[in-house]
Amino acid sequence: MKRRTFIKTIAGSASAMALTTPLSVFASKQSAQSEKSLSLFNLHTGERLQLTYANADGYNADSLAKIAHLLRDRRTSEVHPIDVRTLDFLHHVWQSSGVDGEIGIISGYRSPKTNANLANKSGGVAKRSLHMQGKAIDFRIQGAELATIRDIAWQSKLGGVGYYPKDQFVHIDCGRVRFWGWQPS
Repeated sequence: MKRRTFIKTIAGSASAMALTTPLSVFASKQSAQSEKSLSLFNLHTGERLQLTYANADGYNADSLAKIAHLLRDRRTSEVHPIDVRTLDFLHHVWQSSGVDGEIGIISGYRSPKTNANLANKSGGVAKRSLHMQGKAIDFRIQGAELATIRDIAWQSKLGGVGYYPKDQFVHIDCGRVRFWGWQPS
C-alpha cells in the first residue's frame, strides 16, 4: 500500500471511529489537555517514537501512520491502523501514571497468521484477539509499577485490561470493559 493511500485510510478510520464512539465517552474521559502525545519504545525492534498524535483540531493522520508503523506485526512487518480509542486509553494510563518514562511496547497489531501461530503455542492468546484489529496493546511504562498501571487502566473503565506480572506487561484494548489475570478489589 502506498504511503498516501495508507495515510488516507488511517485518517478515514480515525474519523469513522470518532463518529461511532459515543461523545459522552470522549467528553467524560478526555484529559484536561487537548493535546495528546506518546513516547513509545518498541522493545522488539528498538525503534523509538515521541510525537503528538492529536490536538484541539483532531487526530493527525501522519502521526497515526507513524504509530501504526511502530506497532506493526514484528513477525510479518504488516502495518495496520491502530484504533484511536486504544491510543487514547494508552495516553490516559501513561499520563495518569505520573511518570515520564517511555511506554515499552510488547505487542500492538498482530496479523491473523501471527495470532494463529501464537495461539497454537500458548493457551494465553485469544484466537479472536483484538490485536488483529489494531484495537489492543501490550505494554509497560518505564518507572511505573506494573500493578499501578493495571489499576489505572482498570479504574478508567475504557476497555479490557489483562495483567501479566510474570511477563511484565499490561494488556489494554478498546473492547468491552473486562479483566483477567487478577481479581480487582
